[in-house]
Formats: sequence, C-alpha cells, structure tokens
Amino acid sequence: MTRIEIPIDDGRCPAYVFRPSGAGPWPAVLVYMDGVGIRPAMLEIGERLAREGYYVLLPDLFWRAGPYAPMDPREVFGDPVRRQHLFDTYFARATPALVMDDTRHFLDYLAAQADVRPGAVGVVGYCFGGLMALSAAGTYPERIAAVASFHGGRLASDAPDSPHRLAPKMKARVYVAGAIEDSTFPDEMKARLEAALREAGVAHRVETYPARHGWVLRDTAAYDAAATERHWAALTELFGATLKA
Repeated sequence: MTRIEIPIDDGRCPAYVFRPSGAGPWPAVLVYMDGVGIRPAMLEIGERLAREGYYVLLPDLFWRAGPYAPMDPREVFGDPVRRQHLFDTYFARATPALVMDDTRHFLDYLAAQADVRPGAVGVVGYCFGGLMALSAAGTYPERIAAVASFHGGRLASDAPDSPHRLAPKMKARVYVAGAIEDSTFPDEMKARLEAALREAGVAHRVETYPARHGWVLRDTAAYDAAATERHWAALTELFGATLKA
C-alpha cells in the first residue's frame, strides 16, 4: 500500500494505491469508501482486490473536511451528536457533484500509470460510496466498464442528482446488492432502480442480501461474514468478466 495525494482543482486529495505482486500492467479498480471514511477495515478492501490482480485506487472522499482520525462506526452511529457531526462536517463536503468532479482526476491518475492496463476501469462503492459508484458510471460512461454498489443508499430517490436518472448514459455492466434491513434502499427504491436500468438497456443485476445495511466492513455492527464472502464472489465475477476478459 502506498499513500499518495492527487491534485484536484481546489486542493489535494489523499488516496491509497494497492498493487498486485508480480509484474503489470493490471486492470484498474476505483474504490469509493463508505460513510465512515478511511480506516483499517476500508483499507482491507483495497488489499484484497490487489491480491485478486487489480491495481486499486482508494481516495479519501472526505478530504475537503481536513485530516481526521480513523472513525469507529459503532461509536459514530451510536451517538446522535457524533452522527450529526459526521453529516454536517464530512458528508456536506462530499456531495455527488463534488465527488464526480474529483472522479475525473481519479480516472486521469489511473490512466497515467504505466502499470495500469489501458482501457475502461472497474468501480465499486460501499454505503454512500455505492451512490457515488453508480453516479460515476453515468457521468463517465466511456471510462467505466463495470460498477458495483454494496449496501448503497438513495440509489433511486426523488433527488435531482439521484444516480438512477443517469441510467440512459450508462455503458458499464452494473451490479447492485442491497440489504433486507435497509431504510436507505427499500423495496420500492429497488424496483425504481431496476426499472430505470431495464428501460435504459443497461446490463445489470440487482439483488437483496439477507443482511443489514453495512454488512461488508468488518468493523460495523452489521458485519456479516457469510454475506461478505458472497459479496466478494459477486465482485470478482463482475470484474473478472469485464476487466480481465
């Protein structure tokens, strides 16, 4: 793992690079973190993807809020004051519009690396990063070949920037996994997302796991080992078929 900084129009975004062992070039994957920020459990996602044979970029989407200590999701979401601080301080500075502007720089960085295979990349996001992943697929359709969202929220809301509205622009193969216990992605929202993808002719699969919101990251109260391994099987199948083929 290597920590870098990526120049952005209004600053520098800290990010982490993970490379497979051996000689490249390798297909590239951009990882959007969940809503608790960069911490050991999030870095482990990048490490495992690198072991699967991908050059991985994990940017800190909260960079505009300044440096912060690793957050514990159990503490943050167990305390109403800390939870509100998270939303007011961090989420407010990581809007879809800002993150999509940053994503142009993330993709440019990947394209400039000698050990990255030329061509479209894969994108995966968790929690609020799942929303960003789908948004990226519709914002940069020529540059993204596959996108996955795990326990992403508000994927088909009434908001003007809801990612389902970008379905007509998407060219990537899409995989979305929601949870049976997730108020941010209820059944009616799942149906709306599927309808948008289907009508746009997007190759997609939308599934519901028997788990709770946030099941992938091992430091969350919702962590589910079996569902996490299912997530890895789905993710590696998606990227293997689109990025390694």
